[in-house]
Amino acid sequence: MAVYTEVSADDISAFVAEYGLGAVLTFKGIAEGVENSNYLLQTEGGSFILTLYEKRVKPEDLPYFITLMDHLAARGITCPRPVHDLEGVALKTLCDRPAAMVSFLNGISLKRPSFAHCGELGRALAELHQAAADFTGFRANALSLEGWQDLAAKAAPGADSVAPGLEQTIRDEIAWLEAAWPHDLPSGVIHADLFPDNVFFLGEKLSGIIDFYFACNDALAYDLAICINAWCFEPDGAFNATKARQMVAGYQAVRPMTAQEIAAFPILCRGAALRFLLTRLYDWRNQIDGALVRPHNPIPFLERLRFHQQSLSAATYGFDAE
Repeated sequence: MAVYTEVSADDISAFVAEYGLGAVLTFKGIAEGVENSNYLLQTEGGSFILTLYEKRVKPEDLPYFITLMDHLAARGITCPRPVHDLEGVALKTLCDRPAAMVSFLNGISLKRPSFAHCGELGRALAELHQAAADFTGFRANALSLEGWQDLAAKAAPGADSVAPGLEQTIRDEIAWLEAAWPHDLPSGVIHADLFPDNVFFLGEKLSGIIDFYFACNDALAYDLAICINAWCFEPDGAFNATKARQMVAGYQAVRPMTAQEIAAFPILCRGAALRFLLTRLYDWRNQIDGALVRPHNPIPFLERLRFHQQSLSAATYGFDAE
């Protein structure tokens, strides 16, 4: 999240008036992430997050995201609940951008999650997958196998300026994954971007999951592979096997995975590392003027990819050895 579109106090007040939430008391931009413009609002009716969806988000995808959050919140998942205006509309327009307000969640995101936090995350991810099992919307994952060639065509040329040999590494990895990628795994709605900054905690208790704007339909185990990449590597690049074991155990306690999912897990972890390597590489080399934050360095995901390339067994990630 970041601020790319500045909104005036008058525009905010006129927008909020359509919801019947009372006057706006305070509002401020949230300078985190790289995708949309976000504001924290306090009104007489409570606290909310206002999001203006920037050009990278396709307007036709927005109803999927909004209805998914409504669906999950109704089933007890601690995620933002879209706020509907007095006419029952949740998706609106502000400053020529699609915009929506969602409920504010208490908690903090963690820079250094503990073993217990990783276990909580695994359990919450499985609960999310189960809660979304009857969601009728569908959105293909544009940032999975089918989209990596196009993304690499944009991101890889000239990538050797970021790391020697990176362009060829990307092309070789895509070719390997295209041959090895598993199909027909259990699938459904996945969050697809569940990094620590998208999860809130109060102490060791998970209090909220946010930022569903990469959510889509794909293999459920791939979502867990994304979380392993996002949560289980330390700042020095070392893989924390205990965190992975706790996360996997938390997930399996709610939704036991199939033998096929477990066997495919090292491949899914490679794919997840490549996905974030490519998107971060593209953002790193195409920085947006005026953004309040710097894009993430892609190199940590190159290092994670190299780790996964050496992993031949799901036991590496905390699954019981066959």
